Amino acid sequence: MIKVLDQATINKIAAGEVVERPSSVVKELVENAIDAGATAITVEIKDGGMSFIRITDNGAGIEKEEVPTAFIRHATSKIMTIEDLLSVSSLGFRGEALASIAAVAQVECITKTAHALTGIRYEIHGSKEIASEEIGTPTGTTIIVRNLFYNVPARKKFLKTAMTEGSYVTELITRLSLSHPEVSFKYIINGSNKIATSGNGKLQDVIYHIYGRDISANLLPVKREAGDFSVEGYIGKAYVSKGNRSFEHYFVNGRYIRSNIVTKAIEEAYKSFVMIHKFPFTALHFTLDSNKLDVNVHPTKMEFKYADGEQLFHFVKDSVRKALLSEEMIQDVSLRSTKEERSITVEQQRKTTQNVPEPFEKKARAMRYQKDITEHKTEAEKKVQSVTQSPNYTIQQEKEISRAAASSQKKHNTSKIMNPENRHISVIDSATSKEKEVNETFPQEITDIEGEQLSIPMEQFISENARKKHRLIGQVFKTYWMIEYDEKLYIVDQHAAHEKVMFERLMKQLSEKAVISQQLLPPKVLHLDSVEYDTVIRHMEMFQQTGFDLEEFGDDSIVVRAMPDDIMGVDPQLLFDALVNALMEERGNISLDFFVEKLSGMACKAAIKGNTEISSKEADALIEEMLSLDNPYNCPHGRPTMISLTKSELERKFKRIQN
Repeated sequence: MIKVLDQATINKIAAGEVVERPSSVVKELVENAIDAGATAITVEIKDGGMSFIRITDNGAGIEKEEVPTAFIRHATSKIMTIEDLLSVSSLGFRGEALASIAAVAQVECITKTAHALTGIRYEIHGSKEIASEEIGTPTGTTIIVRNLFYNVPARKKFLKTAMTEGSYVTELITRLSLSHPEVSFKYIINGSNKIATSGNGKLQDVIYHIYGRDISANLLPVKREAGDFSVEGYIGKAYVSKGNRSFEHYFVNGRYIRSNIVTKAIEEAYKSFVMIHKFPFTALHFTLDSNKLDVNVHPTKMEFKYADGEQLFHFVKDSVRKALLSEEMIQDVSLRSTKEERSITVEQQRKTTQNVPEPFEKKARAMRYQKDITEHKTEAEKKVQSVTQSPNYTIQQEKEISRAAASSQKKHNTSKIMNPENRHISVIDSATSKEKEVNETFPQEITDIEGEQLSIPMEQFISENARKKHRLIGQVFKTYWMIEYDEKLYIVDQHAAHEKVMFERLMKQLSEKAVISQQLLPPKVLHLDSVEYDTVIRHMEMFQQTGFDLEEFGDDSIVVRAMPDDIMGVDPQLLFDALVNALMEERGNISLDFFVEKLSGMACKAAIKGNTEISSKEADALIEEMLSLDNPYNCPHGRPTMISLTKSELERKFKRIQN
């Protein structure tokens, strides 16, 4: 017998599509707050969000008479007709969130609009209205969700531990903070502050306060437009990577999205920059043509389809690749032990720890500091002007003024750690800085704990002018070459460097169809099984295009008469085994690009090995060729080809300077 389900059952089934776990609830409610124009949002959870979730915002609020309607399925202010879906720009638009949450939890809503004298407190448990009363409350909305899945015990059993569920919420708040730097977020777990952002609209500040100095100091800006596409944000340098994709953040038209196209494009751009099985840091905001974009392909709106997927792929890949090639990326290493670094950090934090104001107090305090510093700066500028306009003013005086200004800036810079656990750092710049804007909680430029600006060499190590000043010191451990330049010691791995040179050389020859072949004397006969033999025969043209001279020899055998010159020295049998296995693993049609990539990887096997003595002349020629490459920083497998050590690091070890 077919029966129409009752409304309560329908609501619970619908809730299953939207509300999977506490993080789903937080996502829907925070997105509603952002759509309501909130500039400050506080998220508080207890027990991973299973027993308590509270979302407070300063948005537009809900009209009193519309509150009950807001908890009805498909009630929304975001769209009116099906055509509106084509141009929807809000984060939420289906009108299912509140109804779905209320179907499986005990929900309390407190809200007030700006023009109303009083607000309303509305309570609904399991889709049943419990209470409704007028109360005094600030403009905005607070929604409290208690005992999630209290009436659906089967669903509750599938939740993980409170710690795990809480980590999902933390990950979500991180993404929301990165996607909306113009909104001030405060995130509290079991009474402890976890995340706090200023809402000043600066993405780099959000990254700094969530991930700390190590990552924020190693970012590359990305900004590009092409046709219907534009992107802006930051990516991490090659050595800012992780063993999973949790560092990869990208947003489309303000919404956090998962996309195989974008993910693959980013990782393709990073190929040979990061090590195998490592994934980069990205925080990228994409703006795409909404008429070609469909985010309505999944109830959680986490996936999307785009009409011009191939163009999007190339745009993303090219944008990231250009940013990676725009700046020198030689990693500075430290001689300090982890224990030393930890003790220094703890001591610095102990000296600078101080309470931090609530988000709504920050603007007022920043304005007071701005006034004080502006007055201080004006007075200082008057003194400098009186000196510089003097007829006796000299170049020496100018240098002394510059030194005094730098000293004053270092003296007056103060830093405060809001919450050592979260590495939230506040920097107040001195009056002598003319370009920095005061922001008490979020620094305008990335500085270290002591307020010292990060040093940047006048010339890049790989530049032609810098190359003339390199001093090749010698080889250590028959593997590494040391070079002195600009008060730094650069250490080059000869094997990684040679791998990179051979890889790029072969790739260039293949792209220009100018591969140099080398005859094998005598030719090498390879005995294959029937499957391997068929694979080679099917791809014979690709072998020939890449510098091989092969010939069928009967009985599933192949004779190799010539190989690409840059992979001479590699055993033909080992090379063929690796190539054929790669071809057999790939399903469907294999492109020449794929074949070239695999072949170029094999070229690395012919590189100079570690623990091999080579002359200074050979090393100098190798380094010269490596530094002429677009990306000399990593071998084809992503390992660094060189690292650097500052003079000050050595002086610390010899106790010439203090930490």
